[in-house]
Amino acid sequence: MPPPGWYNDPVDRNMERYWDGGAWTEDVRSLAMAPPPSGPVIGRTSGGGWDWKWLFFSFRGRAHRAHYWAVNASLVVVVVIAAIFLVAAGESVGAGAATGDGDGPSGIVVLFFLAVYLVALWASIAVGVKRWHDRDKSGAWMFLILVPFGSLWVLVECGLLPGTDGPNKYGGDPRPPPSTPY
Repeated sequence: MPPPGWYNDPVDRNMERYWDGGAWTEDVRSLAMAPPPSGPVIGRTSGGGWDWKWLFFSFRGRAHRAHYWAVNASLVVVVVIAAIFLVAAGESVGAGAATGDGDGPSGIVVLFFLAVYLVALWASIAVGVKRWHDRDKSGAWMFLILVPFGSLWVLVECGLLPGTDGPNKYGGDPRPPPSTPY
């Protein structure tokens, strides 16, 4: 359950309603009256940078589109490098197939590739869940990737559409606050 505080009203998106930690109260206020977010954003270090361990492995908090694209692009690079290593290991072992020395990559190489792939899959799902949180939706929407053409909707929601402005029930806004003019 989220901690007590002001959250987007589940009925009227132009209002905020107070959550007492167990139930919604009758206290509401206009979003225009809401103070700017305060306190740390989940995943930020004390120096203002991002905690990369949190970004790749945690399902808590929010991540903006730049995080989503950066994490997924880096994961593609890592998996492609691991696949090239797997193929190269298979070819070098396969070269000895004529002499009966082997016919494919060793089990250790395959296990290494599988471990890299599973870590990449976990990280991709983790950043996707945080993107759904940034859109003020449950991370369970990630299950759309299991439905035909659902992954296209995940791409649109997570990769193209902006997140919720200001704090929502999943945490503070991950985007840096706009700079004030001089």
